[in-house]
Amino acid sequence: MIKLLWSPTKNQIEDSQAWEFIQKVNKKFNISLENFHDLYKWSCKCPESFWELFSSYSRIIVDKKSKKVLKNGEDFLKSEWFSDSKLNFAKNLLSKRDQTPAIIFWGEDKHKSSLTHDELYNQVARLSHWLKKSGVVRGDRVAGLLPNMAESVVSMLATSSIGAIWTSCSPDFGVQGVLDRFGQVKPKVFICVDAYLYNGKVFNCLEKNAEIISKLPSIENTLLVRYINDQASLNEDNSIFAFDKIADQEVTPELIFESVTFNDPLYILFSSGTTGVPKCIVHGVGGTLIQHKKEHTLHCDIKEGERVFYFSTCGWMMWNWLVSSLASGATIMLYDGSPILKHNAGILFDYAEQERINVMGISAKFLDTCRKINLNPSASHNLEALRMLLSTGSVLSPDCFDYVYQYVKEEICLSSISGGTDIVSCFVLGSTILPVYRGELQTRGLGLSVEVWNELGESVTGEKGELVCTSTFPSKPIMFWSDKKMNKYKSSYFERYSNVWCHGDYVKLMESGGMIFYGRSDATLNRDGVRIGTAEIYRQVEILNEVLESVVVEQALDDDSRIILFVKLSEGQQLNDELKNKIAHQIRSNTTPRHVPDVIIQVSDIPRTKSGKIVELAVQKAINNLPIDNKTALENPEVLQEFYQHKELQ
Repeated sequence: MIKLLWSPTKNQIEDSQAWEFIQKVNKKFNISLENFHDLYKWSCKCPESFWELFSSYSRIIVDKKSKKVLKNGEDFLKSEWFSDSKLNFAKNLLSKRDQTPAIIFWGEDKHKSSLTHDELYNQVARLSHWLKKSGVVRGDRVAGLLPNMAESVVSMLATSSIGAIWTSCSPDFGVQGVLDRFGQVKPKVFICVDAYLYNGKVFNCLEKNAEIISKLPSIENTLLVRYINDQASLNEDNSIFAFDKIADQEVTPELIFESVTFNDPLYILFSSGTTGVPKCIVHGVGGTLIQHKKEHTLHCDIKEGERVFYFSTCGWMMWNWLVSSLASGATIMLYDGSPILKHNAGILFDYAEQERINVMGISAKFLDTCRKINLNPSASHNLEALRMLLSTGSVLSPDCFDYVYQYVKEEICLSSISGGTDIVSCFVLGSTILPVYRGELQTRGLGLSVEVWNELGESVTGEKGELVCTSTFPSKPIMFWSDKKMNKYKSSYFERYSNVWCHGDYVKLMESGGMIFYGRSDATLNRDGVRIGTAEIYRQVEILNEVLESVVVEQALDDDSRIILFVKLSEGQQLNDELKNKIAHQIRSNTTPRHVPDVIIQVSDIPRTKSGKIVELAVQKAINNLPIDNKTALENPEVLQEFYQHKELQ
């Protein structure tokens, strides 16, 4: 039986927005939903009623209501939600006007700044006016190469106020990685930073910026954010301007919000690009807004004035998710730099304590690192204000669930969440009115018909299978950029099952309504016909203090294959026979003999994307001597050579 770690009190349940919404559903439709899982089932059975009522309940500001909630609902690709409604994304996020903080920023050097809701509105108004003067109109692209700072939020909101499209990367991307992304979407305006900090080092970006500008002919004007050096400049070119001189002007022009349709483009997000040039995934204005508000309101219970943090970069969709908290009247908490500093491993908990953060989001890798270095925030920090902890990026191991309740906070809702860039949100996530069970994600997302299908395409419970979504939902991508015939779109999600979204996660739906994740299904191992999720192995290996990180893949042999486990060890550790046996015993004792790898190899590092995700497919290609199309998508592409050349693999 899976261990219960936390349950909400009766008062916590009845004080939540989800509970209030359940009562509204019951009253309007004369039904008797009793809990969150009942609400989930109803939202999937009656999706049009759910989304229409939630749109009203959440007070989304629309300039024109749609006569029809859903068109072509039977066809996933052709379906359109609220097709003739009109609204503006920035207008919804800037609806609160007062002197309370809208944004609080910490750099890793504890450089702090903040903007009130009024100050944010005024800066957006000034930049929006400048963008219009620069020729930006509805449908144009504005690209940011920026840290996670207030200027990034201002830039996005100014762009969306016009009805233009925002796209961004973090400044640690190399020139080619930026060109692979922005080159496809041809931005008219480029907004970049002079330099950024990471783990005590300053990384100058001026040469990189100049090279990008020279190789992107679509750029007509550039804004330079002066973060590290307030005197920094690119050159004397008339098309390059200082961000601060525009945002800090004394005169504030009127902010005019361009009314656009629900399914007009808002964001272009990029796939990781580890298997080729990144796909440009376009998300719509209304779908993004209503999906984020649903997750913030009904799943996370974010209320006006609360403080919401997610450790992210501007190259990861959790940044977009975080910024949408402004639509709930929340204060968004931004941090840029390393989450664990050499001289201060607990800086994010410093931030949570000093700024009284209510909802805190981090990665599973961050929690696992904290566990291994024996960080004990419950003893060193006052986290009284913190009520919810979110984790994503990879599977959160059961041991990290234990770590949170033993060493972070005992009375907290820990929600492991999973979704992705593809839907700019989550398929499976948490709820403040549901219990937390060890190793389980609490619930499927309201309004998303998520099922687990076995190899026969049958919906199953209590068995491992593919995560699928059987019906359309508002935050599905509206298109891929330059994919006029929708071929890339179809092949990405609908190649395996006709008219059913296949997400590529290997999971199990529990009787409780929660879900357990076993890793990506496209990296699933096959041992004697039995499918093995990679996360099942990681959970056991990374319990060991000797192992910092691992990646497990399958290598093809002449007429067979073998499973190889690569381990990055703690400082001073060496992989000898004793440690190999210890690893094998740990796996065998807690899973099955099939899970034990054929070979265990020590490496200096594990390749990962810019957002910190381990790239199993890139490792698999390397050990099978196959080319890797786009190494620029990786944080540390140089380590792949170690996998290509490793003697034990030959």
